[in-house]
Amino acid sequence: MNIGLIGIGAFMALAAAGSALGAGCAGMSAIGAWKKCFLQNRPAPFLLIAFVGAPLTQTIYGFILMNSFRAVIGSLDDGIILGAGLFGGLAMGISAWYQGKAGASASDAFAETGKGFGNYILVLGLIETVALFVMVFLLGITG
Repeated sequence: MNIGLIGIGAFMALAAAGSALGAGCAGMSAIGAWKKCFLQNRPAPFLLIAFVGAPLTQTIYGFILMNSFRAVIGSLDDGIILGAGLFGGLAMGISAWYQGKAGASASDAFAETGKGFGNYILVLGLIETVALFVMVFLLGITG
């Protein structure tokens, strides 16, 4: 049995699971924020979609890593691929999940005040950096 294939699948699965959790969390908050705006007869800010969609990029990173490691499956030890997939996918998934949680807070704050969009996006970008670092460092393993 080739356990490296489990790691290859884990890149995508764990990153996508985190993206789903993060986007779901931010999405629920955005819906609540829009509801508040509608009840107060204020325009509902469309920019909240940026907060909801931010965690989805980790799925793309998982896909990139999955394909990169699949290309070197014969030349790397299966244990390395399994560990990289499980722990790298988990790190990206947690990054996406907490990016969504921060996006939820940003949705509430921006809808209420109409201010601070750049600051909120900056925080989401910093959380995104964790997943980017994971992807770049793991791509270094594939050569």
